[in-house]
Amino acid sequence: MNTMHASVPGTETLSHPPIPQEAFDWYDQYAHGIIDRRTFMGRLSTLAVAGFSMSVLLGALMPDYAHAEQVSFNDPGIKGRYVVFPSPKGHGEGRGYLVTPSALKGKAPVVLVVHENRGLNPYIADVARRVAKAGFVAFAPDALHPKGGYPGNDDEGRAMQGALDKAKIEQDFVAAAKFLKAHELSNGKLGAVGFCFGGYIVNMLAAVVPDTLDAGVPFYGTPAAKEVRKDIKAPMLIQLAELDQRVNDTWPDYEADLKAAKVDHAMHMYPKCNHGFHNDSTGRYDEKNAQLAWERTIAFFKQRLA
Repeated sequence: MNTMHASVPGTETLSHPPIPQEAFDWYDQYAHGIIDRRTFMGRLSTLAVAGFSMSVLLGALMPDYAHAEQVSFNDPGIKGRYVVFPSPKGHGEGRGYLVTPSALKGKAPVVLVVHENRGLNPYIADVARRVAKAGFVAFAPDALHPKGGYPGNDDEGRAMQGALDKAKIEQDFVAAAKFLKAHELSNGKLGAVGFCFGGYIVNMLAAVVPDTLDAGVPFYGTPAAKEVRKDIKAPMLIQLAELDQRVNDTWPDYEADLKAAKVDHAMHMYPKCNHGFHNDSTGRYDEKNAQLAWERTIAFFKQRLA
């Protein structure tokens, strides 16, 4: 288990102490539809008596994609384009961001990159480029394609995704996984990495299409329905954040089911981290733990998809 911890960017200033943990908890509840925006903002306003301005709080909690890009879309080491795929049991057609290593000759392992509950935002597109830089063919579908795609901001994207049929969204990702595994550039080995909602989708794919997925890395994602977990076959690398009580509460039961199904799995609990600690566009980002989790992810795929 990792024991490193980095300070969270944006949570300390010369005039303010670290932002209280409850602010991050409230944001998690807001981001997952447990409370609405009015309630979220109202709770944040209570911290004004502690000397926090709303600009400081929102600057730490809300995404800033302009400062989060790690791999440019113009990077000469990768090639990216958008492609469509059939999804007859979902919304009919899906669309996603396909990124390949520029030096690729022949076939390579393929990795599905699954976004959070707000569509294919710039952070997830950047993660797809990072996967391609590591030598894999990466594909990041956009669940919002039926509505025209990610709208340019997370609040609207979250509302759009929430209005779509969840069962059809799941079938779109099943179709995307099968499309990617059968792609002409695929060596026949499919991995999947996802974050938050995307972590759930990775767990779901492992359970409902066990002969399609060869390795899964869910970041702070809830498990699939209990009745289908017995079908999981793929090795799983579970990435959790110590302060993410909502998701962590689901782990003991999930772990028991993985053991019962004799699934090769490992779980890493990253200390003092919040849900979303890998997302470098927000104040929840924990650089050292995110880097370690990513190194483990890439090493896992290189081992399991060779």
